[in-house]
Amino acid sequence: MPYNYHPLPTISLPVTTDLVQADQRPHTPVSPHSQAVDVMTDLSITIPVSINNDASLKDAHERMVGHGIRLLFVKNSEHQLVGLVTATDLLGERPIQCMKEHGKHHADITVADVMTPRIQLEALNLKDVLGANVGQIVATMKSLGRQHALVVERNEQNGHYELSGLFSTSHIARLLGTQLSFIRIPQALSEIQHTLLHAG
Repeated sequence: MPYNYHPLPTISLPVTTDLVQADQRPHTPVSPHSQAVDVMTDLSITIPVSINNDASLKDAHERMVGHGIRLLFVKNSEHQLVGLVTATDLLGERPIQCMKEHGKHHADITVADVMTPRIQLEALNLKDVLGANVGQIVATMKSLGRQHALVVERNEQNGHYELSGLFSTSHIARLLGTQLSFIRIPQALSEIQHTLLHAG
């Protein structure tokens, strides 16, 4: 059965044709009063970058650099989500703790050794996010002391929760034209020592 659709016109690409990265596209001005979804990475559109839990820290860091991101979703051999790993996890004190506690060489440390396990992760409900503004998201991330916040929604068909979005303070800061940094820093040497002694 023939279709009666008309073809679209084409043009020759001009010399001034550039490749534009998504982050370089003009954004609608964002303020603390803007809708929260305006600064959320929609994981139904943007494919999340992941890595296996047995990968080396070097591989994880190279993947982050290659994709220009600071967070990777961690999966196991069955492709199940088992945690998250950030650039801070890779380059901060976690590898040093692992070397001290388990006597490992740095090259032998895997993503599983430094990631935040899924059981320790907190997430926002998409229903709450849809009614929130950017200021509320910033306040939430500040209270959690995190650079990233996950968003989930419940699949009514199977009852499972699915990752639907991601907030990043670096992304929000760019859109707001300001600086945001909420990584919690131990307030005293005694707190650092307590963490090292009782890290589980």
